[in-house]
Amino acid sequence: MARRAPTDLKGGGISAMTQDAGTPGTGHPHTVAAFDADLKVLGDMVAEMGVRAARALSEATRALTERNIQLAQQVIASDRGLDLMQHEIEERAVTTLARRQPMAVDLREIVSTMRIAGDLERVGDLAKNVAKRVIAIGAQPAPANLAAGLGILSERVGQQLAAVLKAYAERSDAAAMEVWTSDGTIDGLFTSLFRELLTYMMEDPRSIGYCTHLLFCAKNLERAGDHATNIAETAHYVITGEALIAERPKGDTTVGIEPSLRPPQT
Repeated sequence: MARRAPTDLKGGGISAMTQDAGTPGTGHPHTVAAFDADLKVLGDMVAEMGVRAARALSEATRALTERNIQLAQQVIASDRGLDLMQHEIEERAVTTLARRQPMAVDLREIVSTMRIAGDLERVGDLAKNVAKRVIAIGAQPAPANLAAGLGILSERVGQQLAAVLKAYAERSDAAAMEVWTSDGTIDGLFTSLFRELLTYMMEDPRSIGYCTHLLFCAKNLERAGDHATNIAETAHYVITGEALIAERPKGDTTVGIEPSLRPPQT
């Protein structure tokens, strides 16, 4: 998924500083300390939201592979908590912007929390979508181990989320870029899974309904991986002040698939 290049907030080379509302240009020690405290609270909230979003994705996949409807219902119910966390992060970020009037890197720091919270909220929505598929599948007969490939894909996406959130927390551009360059791996896993499910449907038409649900689940997981890559781009921007506008590396998403049968691009 392409990301629009963010507005340059570097401030024309102005060094990082904070201002009290009504006292532009000041940088009193107590003001800086208060701003740092605000940033820490926002960072902690983003970290907690990341843990919850990753857990929701993992549990939704486990509910799918184990055909556990009760667990799927718990994932669906937990999504409301992620929505509320996003709202709280945005409210606190906007309040901090109004109170501190930050410039340069400090402004990027605050804006990044809102962007990342938005990506994590979408990961939660995608986990909820997978959980809803579990309920829709219900007791439909299913070939053994057919959903195992989704577990592998979900594990990889979870690793990407954990790695990029760690990179953001530690302000490690190298680690963030490693996640960014690994986006093609998830695309490749999705394509491989898509082909496997498509082949199974052609060999056994009775499995079409079940496999269709799995295809939608796989696409949701692949999209969650895209949001991990979004976070990597945001982390890169916070750390370097430069927007990452290069085209993302992509895995093999077309070989061996007829154009009319390829998964939809969103």
